[in-house]
Amino acid sequence: MTDTTPHPSDDPSQDEGSVVLDAKGLRAMAHPVRVQVIGLLRKHGPSTATRLAEQLGVNSGTASYHLRQLGAAGFVEEDTERGNARERWWRSVYRSTWFNDPELAEREPAAALAYQQSVASIYALRAQQTLNGLQTMPRAWRDRFDLSDWVLRLTPEETAELYRELADVLGRYRRDTPENAATAPAGAERVGVITHILPEPNTPATEAEAP
Repeated sequence: MTDTTPHPSDDPSQDEGSVVLDAKGLRAMAHPVRVQVIGLLRKHGPSTATRLAEQLGVNSGTASYHLRQLGAAGFVEEDTERGNARERWWRSVYRSTWFNDPELAEREPAAALAYQQSVASIYALRAQQTLNGLQTMPRAWRDRFDLSDWVLRLTPEETAELYRELADVLGRYRRDTPENAATAPAGAERVGVITHILPEPNTPATEAEAP
């Protein structure tokens, strides 16, 4: 699963705002620029190739190419209400992307690895961007910032149960949607909760844990 996922314990196929990657979709999303484009459109709303290029540090031709590829795969569409003869505006078709299909990952190993590596790099970038702005962040939010590393020793079944419990906790909180943003209480801001469950098989029990 990736940025802005719905309640993790929900069935994504029942949420019209979500897309579950199939083989075609996985191959289309197996590029870091495309993953970033989708993330920016979901976070900030419709945009143009020129604006996206500035945010991504690429030229507008590159951004246009990847928007067309995403459009052909059904992930973005032209925002005809904003566009004009000189400039095309694009918007994300879906609010969230789901990829949790081991069989598809085995059939498309290169695409699955490229997509997951892109997602991981974007998560790292988001953390770094927050760190870069930490000193100018309002004190109330700066005091709530956290980076933690919890090292556990679990069976595969226990790991699955941990994920389900985390999903239940997250599901109790307000999702960041346009509708919820309009009715959220004063002081509510976008908060990113990124979970990494990283199996490390065959790690010696005596290995020192990271601080």
